Amino acid sequence: MPMPVLPMEGSCRCGQVRIRISAPPLLTMACHCRGCQKMSASAFSCSAAIPSEGFEVLEGEPVIGGVHGDDLHHYHCPHCKSWMFTKATFLDAFVNIRPTMLDDASWFSPFVETYTSAKLPWATTGATHSFPEFPPMEAYEALTKEFLARG
Repeated sequence: MPMPVLPMEGSCRCGQVRIRISAPPLLTMACHCRGCQKMSASAFSCSAAIPSEGFEVLEGEPVIGGVHGDDLHHYHCPHCKSWMFTKATFLDAFVNIRPTMLDDASWFSPFVETYTSAKLPWATTGATHSFPEFPPMEAYEALTKEFLARG
């Protein structure tokens, strides 16, 4: 599985919000949950967990959109409404970016797929690991180590 050449920049669809990653992903994923299906207007959402210190917003002021919960904050461009990244309020070690917002997403491939219980019958991702919901918290360390060893 190829890793991105860093640093790498990207933007929302209209270009008003620009981001940069300067650290390789800890894990790549596809989520089939109904919330991700609706927010992405697709069969699943794609994400890459980037260490927080390796992520920055270069331009613009993303706003919280989607579900306005206390645990997760989904950041969008205030103009074009592109869903760009997600931060968990209870875990600030990483940011889940939407890799398709990067100028080059050709390196991206999901290693893990989640919420296959809500998966549309025709949707395939090629992920190495599949889970009917989210993996148990204790599984993430091994998944991350396996992912990084492959990169």
